[in-house]
Amino acid sequence: MNDIVESAKNSIITYFKGVRTEWGKITWPEKHQVVVETFFVVAIVFIFTVFIYFVDIIFNALLSKLN
Repeated sequence: MNDIVESAKNSIITYFKGVRTEWGKITWPEKHQVVVETFFVVAIVFIFTVFIYFVDIIFNALLSKLN
């Protein structure tokens, strides 16, 4: 039983050492890049939302004429 606990403890320690090593290899984007890309994502979501809204209005109008 003690062997299993020790093995699990060593596995967890090894895992977090690997995580720490990989964390140091990350290259974070510049603040300007994050702001610009966030703006584009919000703008694209807004455009698609408006597009889907208009498509919904058109289908509702067409379907109401069928009844």
